Amino acid sequence: MTAPDPRVVEHADAIASVRREVCALHGELLRWNLVTWTSGNVSARVPGTDLMVIKPSGVSYEDLRPESMVVCDLEGTAVDGRHAPSSDTGSHAHVYRARPDVGAVVHTHSPYATAWAARGEPIPCVITAMADEFGGDIPVGPFALIGGAEIGEGVVATLEDHRSPAVLMHGHGVFTIGATPTAAVKAAVMCEDVARTVHLARQHGPLERLPQEHVDALHDRYQNVYGQRTETP
Repeated sequence: MTAPDPRVVEHADAIASVRREVCALHGELLRWNLVTWTSGNVSARVPGTDLMVIKPSGVSYEDLRPESMVVCDLEGTAVDGRHAPSSDTGSHAHVYRARPDVGAVVHTHSPYATAWAARGEPIPCVITAMADEFGGDIPVGPFALIGGAEIGEGVVATLEDHRSPAVLMHGHGVFTIGATPTAAVKAAVMCEDVARTVHLARQHGPLERLPQEHVDALHDRYQNVYGQRTETP
């Protein structure tokens, strides 16, 4: 019998908490119609460690439980769990290695956003909701095969010069990042929402991108003013 990884023992409580959160958020992918069958995945970094938690490969959403989630190191190697991890694990791991600020990664094949990805076309920033959430266009990353780190490399390279937390991987689907798992899932939900709206608008004629100064102002307001703020005593 193989001895448990000492990191898993040391951080058992934190891992259990992340497993519960990641499992629950997979339900949000279903609720917002972002995935079908067993496609898509959510992963999250275990705070204060070099570990991540990710959905198992090929397990139905209805069968997912916190204990189903697989713990991997940041090279993508499984260190705890009874299932094999997602086929996207290597790419998620690459994002975490390259971007210490990223706490979670989400992948979906949501229909409208994936249609833009199939065309290899960025979603232009033509509505205020895009400026708010994405700070500009949602960019397109390069095509890459599934199974290694190549998709993650494309995600990191594409988002390097963008404020967007979402990228459309050409011919594949959506990847989003966030400081927290909820933020990454929110970005995936909003990506599909604006992809649909902009697609419908374009059926009636050409679209005009919002002026950059308005995009900048809207993004700053949404990121720094909108919502509730904790007051300092």
